[in-house]
Amino acid sequence: MHRMKAFLLSVILLTAIWLLLTFPFSVQELVAGLVVAVIISLLPTGAATVMREVRVSPRAIAAAAAYLFVFLAALIRANLDVAFRVLKPSLPISPGIVQIRTSLKTPLARTLLANSITLTPGTITVDTRDDLFFVHWISATDEDIEAATQKIVGNFERYLEVFLG
Repeated sequence: MHRMKAFLLSVILLTAIWLLLTFPFSVQELVAGLVVAVIISLLPTGAATVMREVRVSPRAIAAAAAYLFVFLAALIRANLDVAFRVLKPSLPISPGIVQIRTSLKTPLARTLLANSITLTPGTITVDTRDDLFFVHWISATDEDIEAATQKIVGNFERYLEVFLG
């Protein structure tokens, strides 16, 4: 049952990405995308093995959608922050590496969190060890793990935990 769910989720996600990349939509693009998605999902190291951790429920789908909006908002804020620091050199820059702690348990959730941190300008995940992430931060004002976690991770974990565990 878990294999079928993972396979279907993988095919749906890969097909959706294919369709977004090949816009405008056509039947030929849909068929080609489905074929490629099925082939990738059937490979022994295909995306289906990763998708086993994804939860499928109305609450999980809502959390995934909310996560996208939370991430986009954080991305916009971080871009503006870095742009203002570049345009106004008098703004403080105190780069450093801080530790943050995650409560996420699954490898996929931790990977998505690390990538979300890295994709927001001003931060980059340098290393991970179990539940600790080492993040290079443009404004390393907090050395306290809990305070740094709250400022960098924000609401990411709350939504990731619902649909990825």
